[in-house]
Amino acid sequence: MPQSVPSFAELLDGARESALHLEMRDAYGVAGEAEALARWRKTGEVDTDPASSYWRPWVELVRRTVARGVVVRRARIVSEPVSDYVRYEHAGTVVNLAAGEQVRWLPRRQASDIALPGNDFWLVDGRLIRWNHFTGDGASAPGEISQDPAAARLCADAFNSVWARGIPHDEYKIC
Repeated sequence: MPQSVPSFAELLDGARESALHLEMRDAYGVAGEAEALARWRKTGEVDTDPASSYWRPWVELVRRTVARGVVVRRARIVSEPVSDYVRYEHAGTVVNLAAGEQVRWLPRRQASDIALPGNDFWLVDGRLIRWNHFTGDGASAPGEISQDPAAARLCADAFNSVWARGIPHDEYKIC
C-alpha cells in the first residue's frame, strides 16, 4: 500500500537533525511561480521580501525548523550558461538564505562522476525521502515518499558529493 505524501510543512516539522534538498533541473514549470516568473521576465524584478504573501509560508516554515536545530541545506546542479529560470531562481535565493537555508550551486560539468538519483528529492534525517516528480515541461507531479535504506544512502551520498563541490550562493556568479 503506497504511503501518503506529507506536505512540506509536515515533512520539515518532523525533521530532527537535517533536511537536504537536491534540485537538478534547469527549469521548472511550477504553477505557483508562473506569475512571479513572468513578471521577472518582463521587468527583471523578483520578490525578495521574506514577508510577502508568496514567501511568508516558506520562510516561517524554514525559520521554525532551523530554530529547533535542524540544518536545512539546498544544493542545485545547473547547466552553464544558465537558463533564464536559473537566473530568476538565483535572484530570489536571498530569501532562502534569510530564512536560514544554506544554499550551494554546482555547475553540471562538475557533477559528471557523481552517482545521482533520477529525481529531485528532500532527504530528512538521512532516512525519509520525498521524491519530487515533474512532468516533461516542468510542472509539479505527485510526489512520493520512500524509507528504503539503499535509496536513502544514494541520496545522502549524492547530496554530500554535490555539497562538497558546490559553490556557496554568495560566491556563485551566474554566467
